[in-house]
Amino acid sequence: MIQGVRISSVSLNIQYKEDPIMKIQISAKNYPMSEKLGNYIEKKLGKLDKYFNEDVTANVVVSKLRETPKIEATINAKQAVFRAEMVNDSIYDAVDMATDKLANQMSKLKGKLEARYKDNKALKLEFIPEPESEDDEEEMTIVRRKEVELDPMVAEEAILQMEMLGHDFFVFLDMDTNAVSVVYKRKGGEYGLIETDRR
Repeated sequence: MIQGVRISSVSLNIQYKEDPIMKIQISAKNYPMSEKLGNYIEKKLGKLDKYFNEDVTANVVVSKLRETPKIEATINAKQAVFRAEMVNDSIYDAVDMATDKLANQMSKLKGKLEARYKDNKALKLEFIPEPESEDDEEEMTIVRRKEVELDPMVAEEAILQMEMLGHDFFVFLDMDTNAVSVVYKRKGGEYGLIETDRR
């Protein structure tokens, strides 16, 4: 010890932030995307990161529905997909609402997720909060079954068949891919196509 100088030992506890498990991909359609909004979306959705063990991807689409801001968020985890769609005059409020809806989905379906995906290591089921009440966890009861004959056709013909039947969706055998596909009507009056792929 040097005379006149007192040396004390200091212990520093430094915590390094781990890389996020959730990869957030943001795209905009007919909406002025800003860095501020992008950071806000990443911050909000990033709070759901604690519910996952393995890498998952959150796809976020920001757009407008009849001039009103809209956000669509889809989280693709192993064997489980969570989705929320919100429309609000404030895009930031829409982000908050979509994040809350995703968290509520996980909480509401926790019991079923544990039963169905108990071996799914991608989900941290123990960190998902329990439903606020037993009423929140509804029974999934099939009240009707219907058998359909899959006719081979192209997507455009399937849309025509759907319109003639007055339905919002139509299941068919896609002649181009030789796989079961579904065309459906979107809220804006446009059409969507769901293609299947066996794994």
